[in-house]
Amino acid sequence: MADDYDRGRRDGLRLALAILAAEEAKWAALLGESPSWRTNAIREVRHKTLQVAQKRVQTVLNRLTPKDVGTIDPELADALERAGL
Repeated sequence: MADDYDRGRRDGLRLALAILAAEEAKWAALLGESPSWRTNAIREVRHKTLQVAQKRVQTVLNRLTPKDVGTIDPELADALERAGL
């Protein structure tokens, strides 16, 4: 039962990373595109917020990795690589 719970947590975090990566890519493409300085400033703040959120999710994933193992779990490494982290 605990293994299913842990797998579900990892799946949820991988989904969160994928969503954040997609949103960050959307806002990165829009940076500096508007003639309005306010719009550009808002886009920069949103982009930075998404980057911070990705780092926080990555931290949680790292905490799920057992400390006695010297290498990262292949499942987590694959999720981080797909998210570009």
